[in-house]
Amino acid sequence: MMQHLNLLLDCPVVLAAIFICGIGGTFQYGFCVSVMTSPSAFIKKLINTTCVERYDFSLEEWQVSLIWSFIVSIFCIGGLLGSLMAGPLTSKFGRKRCLLLNNFVAIAGALLMILSQTAVSFEMIMVARFLYGINSGVGLSAQTMYLIECAPKRLRGMVGVSVATFLSLGRFSGQLLGIRELLGTEKDWPWLLGFNGFAALFQLFTLPFLPESPRFLLLERGDSQASAKAFERLWGKNDYSRELDDMMKEKASLHSIPNQSVLELFQSRSLRWQLFTILIAFSSLQLSGINAVYFYSFEVLSAAGIPHDKLAYAALGTGLCELVTSTTCFIIIESMGKKVLLYRGYIAMSVTLGLLTITVYFQKSISWLPYCSLVLVFFFIFFFAIGPAATTAPLPGEILPQSFKSAGYTLGCTINWMGLFALGMLFPTMVENLESFCFLIFLVFCLVCGLYVAFNVPETKNRTVLEITAEFERMHCKDETSQKKKPEQDLSGIKSCSTKF
Repeated sequence: MMQHLNLLLDCPVVLAAIFICGIGGTFQYGFCVSVMTSPSAFIKKLINTTCVERYDFSLEEWQVSLIWSFIVSIFCIGGLLGSLMAGPLTSKFGRKRCLLLNNFVAIAGALLMILSQTAVSFEMIMVARFLYGINSGVGLSAQTMYLIECAPKRLRGMVGVSVATFLSLGRFSGQLLGIRELLGTEKDWPWLLGFNGFAALFQLFTLPFLPESPRFLLLERGDSQASAKAFERLWGKNDYSRELDDMMKEKASLHSIPNQSVLELFQSRSLRWQLFTILIAFSSLQLSGINAVYFYSFEVLSAAGIPHDKLAYAALGTGLCELVTSTTCFIIIESMGKKVLLYRGYIAMSVTLGLLTITVYFQKSISWLPYCSLVLVFFFIFFFAIGPAATTAPLPGEILPQSFKSAGYTLGCTINWMGLFALGMLFPTMVENLESFCFLIFLVFCLVCGLYVAFNVPETKNRTVLEITAEFERMHCKDETSQKKKPEQDLSGIKSCSTKF
């Protein structure tokens, strides 16, 4: 553990890249997810005020709720669009420039948020949420791609976890800034919703000091000299010759294959199991039940005796739990391995959901059960943060060759946004009809994903793409000759264990 921390400290530019990309990347995503809870009453009031002043028409409560739901959900639509745009943009402009340009989208959204109350226009909030979604969708892919490609192989796990850590930081910051003592007031809520603009400005002024991704420069631009200079700036005096040698082998195995589309990823039989892994892992991330647990945390806290006006403060504990756990995972992941954290996390989450179903169902009958439910909520958040949240985002960059990375991130993030949107639409109905038994649906997804990863996905720790591809072949190909085949032959995408399908 200390060896990896020392290596990270020996690469101060990589450490700076983690912080700069995180603040302008997944921090924005996490902040947008949590920040809308606090000012909801003020925004609903603005919706009605806008209609009265502009159309001389007062909305009914259900109409206001419908518009409010759309304002919240349009963030997911923007995120889906941003995810679809991320692949082509990162390939055309590069990872760094794509992140830079993406900040202007967030700044435009922040200006609309800040001016919405003065202009008496809820439509400005709607457009801003859509822009925030685009910014988060592009940033989620571009940030992960950039950091994974800049980090030494021995630090890829820690760097990958930082993506989830800044998401947790954003979610906690949204909860914290939204309390009444800070920006959660009728006067200041536009500044709360416009806070994303300040994070974007920070990245806009600091990111230019970082180099472009060395993998992108070598494998996609073919500029070995610029790639070596980028390595030197990022890693300082550390030896990067082995990493450069691995990249040259990967480049030779690709035979100058250009960037592939998502459709071509689906058509590639040699990457069939990598595709299954992305589909299952990213689907389960949203269908794991984390949003259901956060939703029920208010009911559990209330049943445990927390006064209603103090629930928002108590709920900060859930966000803080996720943040602390994610930070801890950042330190231990290189010693434990990503596969172990991922499948054990899902198995532990499924057990916790089963117990939580029982305790929430009976908590009104037995006086001490709410306290058990409260403990289980924190356990679930712990297992989620240290497992799926920490290891899922970097997966496409670790298990796919360079020409398929953009397509893999596009697919994974698209699934993530579609799942978030569908869950937002269906979850209220599920809670209304199933109540605490909705946990059982999420339990199934957690269990299936955990078992799939345990038996079908190789460990990626300290391994190159070539080695991981060979391990996928070894695990899934019955043909002895295909198991003996060199991994360089497989990345050309022609012959592999495709005969199995």
